[in-house]
Amino acid sequence: MSKEIKDKRKKVICDLVADELYVPMKEKELAVFLQVPKAEKDEFKRILEELLAEGKLSLTSKGKYMKSNGKALVGTFISNSKGFGFVEVEGREEDYYIPEDKVNGAFHKDTVQIALLGAKNGKRQEAQVVKIISRGMTQIVGTYEKSKNFGFVVPDNGKVSQDIFVPKERSKGAVSGHKVVVEITEYGSARRSPEGKVVEILGHINDPGVDIMAIVRGYELPMEFGEKVLNQAERVSKDVSEADMAGRKDLRNLCMVTIDGEDAKDLDDAVSVSFDGEKYHLGVHIADVTNYVQENSALDREALKRGTSVYLVDRVIPMLPHILSNGICSLNAGVDRLALSCLMTIDKKGDIIDYEICESVIRVDKRMSYTAVKAILTEDNVYDNHPEYEEYRELDSMFKMMEELSGSLRAKRRKRGAIDFDFPESKIILDREGTPLEIKPYERNVATMIIEDFMLAANETVAQHFYWMELPFVYRTHDTPDAEKIQKLVTFINNFGYSLKSVGSQNGKVSGEEVHPKEIQKLLDRIAGTPEEAMISRLTLRSMKQAKYTVENAAHFGLAAQFYCHFTSPIRRYPDLQIHRIIKEQLRGRLQGERVEHYKAILPEVAKHSSQTERRAEEAERETDKLKKAEYMEAHLGEVFEGVVSGITAWGIYVELPNTVEGLVHVAKLPGDYYYYREETYEMVGESTGRTYKLGMKVKVAAVATDKLTRTIDFVIVEEEEE
Repeated sequence: MSKEIKDKRKKVICDLVADELYVPMKEKELAVFLQVPKAEKDEFKRILEELLAEGKLSLTSKGKYMKSNGKALVGTFISNSKGFGFVEVEGREEDYYIPEDKVNGAFHKDTVQIALLGAKNGKRQEAQVVKIISRGMTQIVGTYEKSKNFGFVVPDNGKVSQDIFVPKERSKGAVSGHKVVVEITEYGSARRSPEGKVVEILGHINDPGVDIMAIVRGYELPMEFGEKVLNQAERVSKDVSEADMAGRKDLRNLCMVTIDGEDAKDLDDAVSVSFDGEKYHLGVHIADVTNYVQENSALDREALKRGTSVYLVDRVIPMLPHILSNGICSLNAGVDRLALSCLMTIDKKGDIIDYEICESVIRVDKRMSYTAVKAILTEDNVYDNHPEYEEYRELDSMFKMMEELSGSLRAKRRKRGAIDFDFPESKIILDREGTPLEIKPYERNVATMIIEDFMLAANETVAQHFYWMELPFVYRTHDTPDAEKIQKLVTFINNFGYSLKSVGSQNGKVSGEEVHPKEIQKLLDRIAGTPEEAMISRLTLRSMKQAKYTVENAAHFGLAAQFYCHFTSPIRRYPDLQIHRIIKEQLRGRLQGERVEHYKAILPEVAKHSSQTERRAEEAERETDKLKKAEYMEAHLGEVFEGVVSGITAWGIYVELPNTVEGLVHVAKLPGDYYYYREETYEMVGESTGRTYKLGMKVKVAAVATDKLTRTIDFVIVEEEEE
């Protein structure tokens, strides 16, 4: 069929469905109505698919064609193990629901084109996949199972619902129980399984380290550095030369320290504080990594690809080779180092009244740990109790100044409404074989907060400086919460006598765009110490959006900051490295004309890619933690623990233990009644007894089962403890 004839037929169909008298028809009905010859039925079907893809037609839930007012939509397909899926479209808050019979061969993470259907699934708009634009997954990690003449791989990723068939000759000698990487050669269909070939055997499922490596490969995290990258890193000078220091501000006479965890090796920030009786002088000094990682070099391209260092439970996957991150770029004590310094003058109220951003050369006096600084600031007779800290006695007054200044900065931030969620993170202790020995919460303390407050001050100062210069930049932004989520939160907290104020609220309804972060922080302050604190804090956190990198300064809701960026960690985050280049070019008077246009062209993709790699790293870190928590609880089956209800869903209640381990009590295992989920109050309610389980409620549970593959833990209620 010629293009001219096809276009005419498309026009006829579009004109027909646009007619006011048109009644939506199925494909066969439409073909009969338009008198399409039997020989052209396939071509007619292709025309309909093209019109769907072009956004000129849409389908009802019953498969009837009608006029579409929308455009063709492209997004990422997220599959579900039950067969249906969702499509995420960039810029749209809500994703589209794809029924199982409308998936049309799409595989998890595929980029697809969709057409809207008339129906909705709950609150989600339904759609169907009309075209697979590109495949998102070419390799899958899973467990190999051997049969006589073939094998198959059970994917670790629960979102991939089908096993991968592997012909015997393409198994690479894998045996049952091997963790393997399988390359997909055919994506299969509704009647046929996907097919692939084993390209790598990671080891047996029970071998030490294989479980973590499977997650690493599953998230496609790059492990090894290429030869070219390593050679470049090797050639970097081991010492700072006179030529390197030329034109820089010499700050080696300033007393400064690094404060990090005991096991940290890449020290990329140092701090200095003095007080002149009226004002504090805070210096935040950040390793000048860009001096060693030149733009568009092999090192730079690799760092951009990785986007961030990834901190897994048993290893760090660095953004830069260790020879750099632990060597010349690390602010080790007693040696000259190149830095970018943000020198701030701050009054007693915590206001930054003056600042300077400069290229510098520094020399750290002492490498401190959070543990040591906390002890110096909180313990009586600290030097008697810890003789090993005697060498820090001369810095005692500076640490006290740091604590005072940190408190002023934090009070100032809280006054403007910055939200402070203080949920403990996990610290998982492993033995040499990777077996978890202990899990405990990693709590913030006075020392960690000092560094946090100083880094925030520097990040805001740098972001504000470059915003007013109207130069291309990468900001760290956090959007206002979704109005619907905030309204749900308001409805819930009203049950406890709390409220959220907002500008322009009507009939008690709050617009998410009108809620100020100060109101969120006031709510958290009001609930502090109450029985409902944990519950409302968690729901409030879940109402927030995720922070991301952008080229537009859209402010940071959670910090209540008008200007914010990431400047302080160029060893482990690419956006920091990128803006260091911009800062240096501006300081040297080179950021104009072509260079401005260059950054305008590249930064949107840098911001987008950095946000994506950050999400990937967070997911991988979360999955390795969940894996080791499940493994840890294997050794504690049958033991009784006290925990709090941390989540409630239709399928059960989640309980979190004091050590941060979380498990599920399935709804069918809740004792003494038939329970149902009351969504509007986030409660699990007993049908006969009226007994309820609420967020934040204390319960006693026993661990009864774990699953390392799904990384889940099952609890049962042992004894309730009423509030």
